[in-house]
Amino acid sequence: MQEILNKYRKPDMGKRILKNLVPKLERINDRLGRKLNLMEVCGTHTVNISQTGIRDLLLPYVNLKSGPGCPVCVTDNREIDWMLALADIKGVIITTFGDMMRVPGSRGSLVEQKAAGADVRVVYSGLDAVKTALNNPEREVIFLGVGFETTVPTVAASLMEAETLGLENFSVFSAHKVVPPALRILLEDPEIKIDGLILPGHVSVILGRKAWDFLAEEYGCPSAVVGFEAVDILLGVNNLADQILQGKAEVANAYPRAVKEEGNKAAQELIDRYFTVTDAQWRGIGTIPQSGLELAGEFKKFNAKDRFHVSPGESRVPKGCACGDVLKGKIWPNQCPLFAGACTPTSPVGPCMVSSEGACAAYYRFHRNLKEGDLGG
Repeated sequence: MQEILNKYRKPDMGKRILKNLVPKLERINDRLGRKLNLMEVCGTHTVNISQTGIRDLLLPYVNLKSGPGCPVCVTDNREIDWMLALADIKGVIITTFGDMMRVPGSRGSLVEQKAAGADVRVVYSGLDAVKTALNNPEREVIFLGVGFETTVPTVAASLMEAETLGLENFSVFSAHKVVPPALRILLEDPEIKIDGLILPGHVSVILGRKAWDFLAEEYGCPSAVVGFEAVDILLGVNNLADQILQGKAEVANAYPRAVKEEGNKAAQELIDRYFTVTDAQWRGIGTIPQSGLELAGEFKKFNAKDRFHVSPGESRVPKGCACGDVLKGKIWPNQCPLFAGACTPTSPVGPCMVSSEGACAAYYRFHRNLKEGDLGG
């Protein structure tokens, strides 16, 4: 495996692709009369495109915009407030991934509640939360489930374990989202001009390449499933450039070493057994039909919303926070009036600056001095 990865980390290979790619991008720019607009919809892509310097290298030719690919970032304010309300329940243990700790809701964050006495613990998986429940039989343990299709199978596995153990003090607050419906909303928005999509590799491992065919068939959008090394990303952009120059739209698999046509059937079956699709609120986008996951049928007994009747109260979006427009690719992170001023990684106002995979956090780290005039086109 390491030998395979090393192949995609060779600078010489990247330089060869780039040398071949730039003339294609110049031709596309001449044809369009503007820069090419590509969007990635994966937080890992957001970070790696910035960290490897690809965003800066391609900036004269391509606007590489970040879409709603960070699960923490798209978690709606009301869902955060619900989590805070659950943490207020006396005697409850809240278990969560680390990225959620500092995400601000309408009345603070989980890390602030922990400081005020709430029992909030960082775990690395749902199975860790099950272990916490097993070790604390006299207390209710709630796992805050946030993530896309990539992490949902692991939460389903934790529900299977809780079921096997007969745990009655374990529950899940599901804020899980599924990605394909969100891309439909973006492509149907006339204000969001996307010439091609860089599709998430991790999600595609679960769903398979075929799950994205609607992008080409229904919307005529050139798309490519892309891996995470620098060479992977350049190969993906090169594939999209070829599609655009040839006037065609397809869903290419530029990550064949990990992504198969049908995806991971076992993981899909696990998701289908424990979860059912429902409408969901996405930060900055609103309600997207059939884009969320809640516990299904007999497993509703593990649903924290049903077990604990708490009110999240009235939710408020922080004044001036433009996370919603950043997530839709309508503005660049440094066009938010709070960016690098009132909102920084040490004092975040919105989740896009909190999460390690958030666009604002990536821009703060790698592109803080990028001038607005360098963007767009």
